[in-house]
Amino acid sequence: MNTLLRELAPQVLGALVRRYGGFDTCEDAVQEALLAAVRQWPAEGVPDNPKSWLITVASRRRIEMWRSDSARQRREENAAFLDTPTDVAGVDDTLTLFQLCCHPSLTPASQIALTLRAVGGLTTAEIARAFLVPEATIAQRISRAKQKIKGVPFERTSDIGSVLHVLYLIFNEGYTASSGDSLHRVELSTEAIRLARQLPRTGEATGLLALMLLTDARRPARTTSDGSLVPLSEQDRSGWDADAIAEGIALVTSSLSSSPVGPYQLQAAIAAVHAEAADTKATDWPQILALYDILTQVAPGPMVTLNRIVAFAEVHGPRAALQALESADPALAEHHRLPAVRAHLLEAAGDNEAARVEYSLAASRTLSLPERRYLQGRAARLDDQPGDRQS
Repeated sequence: MNTLLRELAPQVLGALVRRYGGFDTCEDAVQEALLAAVRQWPAEGVPDNPKSWLITVASRRRIEMWRSDSARQRREENAAFLDTPTDVAGVDDTLTLFQLCCHPSLTPASQIALTLRAVGGLTTAEIARAFLVPEATIAQRISRAKQKIKGVPFERTSDIGSVLHVLYLIFNEGYTASSGDSLHRVELSTEAIRLARQLPRTGEATGLLALMLLTDARRPARTTSDGSLVPLSEQDRSGWDADAIAEGIALVTSSLSSSPVGPYQLQAAIAAVHAEAADTKATDWPQILALYDILTQVAPGPMVTLNRIVAFAEVHGPRAALQALESADPALAEHHRLPAVRAHLLEAAGDNEAARVEYSLAASRTLSLPERRYLQGRAARLDDQPGDRQS
């Protein structure tokens, strides 16, 4: 039921905003309708048309809010508010809602934060972790963004750049949850893929869908039966989703040959190289490194730099990569992936004692229980393997 509600929530919100306007009030009404569904559906059963049910309940709540406004505000409202908008129950306004949240009057950071909250359903804390900024900063961005888009027409535009970025972040949170007991939040990655399929097939939109498919294809092999994390190098690739891989490779191949190259296409190309290899040793690491070199020029960022260093280590060795790691982006200073990568490189270089310290540090910084257990396990395995201390 939670998956159904997550899928329907942006559609219901879009229907109300299209009908009534007033993003803030409509979002409050939808949240109350969702709570009503959580209370009633388990006992009464899911309605035959759950979207219409939610729209009806949310509309009634929106009307109650309207009726409680001041007399002046009531006179300004249209009498059509008194009708339940069942005529829009069959329309999916999710993408239009995305673009309202990505309105040009908002800064890019506010566009993404608001969309993740209103459409993706992520909490403020989850969004803050995605941006590597304090939670209070994200809360302020969302609040200010809601105020700024009051009165903005609810209509679709041709610019989907910010929408692509938001879908990318939603997928990442679903594929590797930033906190909690589970490595995956399948409902988020599934919803991101569903929405990506609805976008116009520009080069980058196609590249993003390919990237999602190629990455999500690994999900069945990423955890053991007890939920423990399995790194890429140790995954049983026979468990990867062959259909998703075939579709992803076809999409990125078509995209790269027919449109200018962008960051999502490049990341999809990297994922395709991994997908085509029988195992880690058979991976064309020089090609991956070359793709990361291009990506660094097209869309530089701290995670791109970190991932490039991992590929650099496979081509040039761990010690050279450790030197490159010294110039990592300061934005990663407190992120768990920095010591995790350093630990991996130190272990590969034979400095098990230093690697153990870094694995432990990385474990203490992640809020994901599967990642923490994995990192703690790597540290524990090095207890009886002191290795060579590096100077």
